[in-house]
Amino acid sequence: MKPYSNDLERTLSRFGYYGRGAVLGALPRKPFIKAREKLFATLKDSELDALMARVNYYNKLTRDGHRSKPETPLDKVDRSRSRYYLDLSEYLRYFPADLNVDYLFGDITEIPHRPSLLKSRPIAGDNANSVVMNLDKFRHYTLYRDTRSWDQKKPVAVWRGHMNNPMRRALLDAHFDSPFADVGHSGSVEKHGPGAKPKVPQLAQFDYRYILSVEGVDVATNLKWAMASNSICLAPKPRFETWYAEGQLIPDHHFVLLRDDFSDLEEKIDMLESNPVLAQEIIQNANAYIRGFLDPETERRVSLLVLQKYFEATGQVSPSAFSDAFFGGA
Repeated sequence: MKPYSNDLERTLSRFGYYGRGAVLGALPRKPFIKAREKLFATLKDSELDALMARVNYYNKLTRDGHRSKPETPLDKVDRSRSRYYLDLSEYLRYFPADLNVDYLFGDITEIPHRPSLLKSRPIAGDNANSVVMNLDKFRHYTLYRDTRSWDQKKPVAVWRGHMNNPMRRALLDAHFDSPFADVGHSGSVEKHGPGAKPKVPQLAQFDYRYILSVEGVDVATNLKWAMASNSICLAPKPRFETWYAEGQLIPDHHFVLLRDDFSDLEEKIDMLESNPVLAQEIIQNANAYIRGFLDPETERRVSLLVLQKYFEATGQVSPSAFSDAFFGGA
């Protein structure tokens, strides 16, 4: 994934995204299966530890042998949610069509009763049935290149978004008129209540030193591009996670933690303004975390291993050379 310089680059990339999906969908499955087998056969032991740390975080299924077979054949996955379908089928095509999956498309905030492939899951609790895949990635992993230095930015926090979470209302109630925050919702007053302000596009938000990230239906979409910028991401503790593994983010290391009522926002900004060295350290840590997701080949390997573990855990394929790494030899 390469960060875009402007909206034109992103628009052209959108055409390429859908075009690539259409081409891949027209190709036979057999060459992809052979490519997976070759990839798995050539993975080096020195590469596996880092890969498996991610694989086993996304897919926490155990090898207990008590699960019913998933219901949907790979070639019958719903195509109506196009981006979800394209992203899932990109990796399903590497496996035989006689395998089955259970899956959930959309913003998933509950843990399913059956092991299911999905985009988002709660961080807390036993979420093993929620097997995370990199879905709707064009929306969630749209990054822009930030060319502004810290010194060139306004010492103010910015936020725009939809009013689909009580925390967002708490933010506006607390700081709509604050001199240190430019926050507002992007809907109408009639539909979404007081607090409407003109939209601030992503690239324009890079004018601010602080970008607020507040969860919506599930995760906060802007968390990724905020952490990829030269601004600091400020956010309450995440409750949901995606392929980005939000549950592994370290408060005050990758982002600056805020109370759920945002009562400490001014305090945190004052602290960072008085400690620019700390501010730069947090930005560097956030940027480094983002770079861990930017190599397409690594993302493909992790995705295929997540699916291999899913098929083994649901009893559809024989144990592989990775089984001990998947299940701890149990």
